[in-house]
Amino acid sequence: MTNDLERLGGRLPLFKPDALTAEQRLLHDDMTANWAPWADKAGFQAQLPDGRWIGPFNPLLLSPVLSQAFLHLQRVEGTGSSLSERVRQVVILTVGAVWGCDYERYAHEAVAREAGLSSAAIEALSAGRASESLQGEDDVARRFALALTAGHRVNDALFEEARQTFKERGVLDLIILAGCYDLVSSLLNAFEIPTP
Repeated sequence: MTNDLERLGGRLPLFKPDALTAEQRLLHDDMTANWAPWADKAGFQAQLPDGRWIGPFNPLLLSPVLSQAFLHLQRVEGTGSSLSERVRQVVILTVGAVWGCDYERYAHEAVAREAGLSSAAIEALSAGRASESLQGEDDVARRFALALTAGHRVNDALFEEARQTFKERGVLDLIILAGCYDLVSSLLNAFEIPTP
């Protein structure tokens, strides 16, 4: 059982709460207060019963000051975005599929269900496919995130479609969200962090 738990760190050991530096402890406590309840509510595992973190949270403890700033950006993006939660999850799953990021898809499939996406839509997004169940703004968001993440460019027609759908602020919100999850996915893949 212990070896199974240790593999959850991927290329890193799981940080033990009683062995953290003061800066790491501040980050650990902030994540426990703000991120563990979110993960629990959504129905995916981010923290073990003994307080050790899995997923992207464990490697974040390597650089607590930068990680705290990044988590603050993610928290503000989540609460201050002009995008609906449903559209946000479409973008996040699209980015996770481009990266082939198992943990990201595992976690956000649970969040996407809570946001009202159908099983068919979630399955298609996680596999990187279009789906008839994704229409309107969901489809625009998927295509925009895919173009930006996989191709690193958005053509004029798609940009204009996104602007008409989400307005200019929404286009910026799409870009910031995709960028946040590019970083999360690269972190998860670089450290080869598996799903629990």
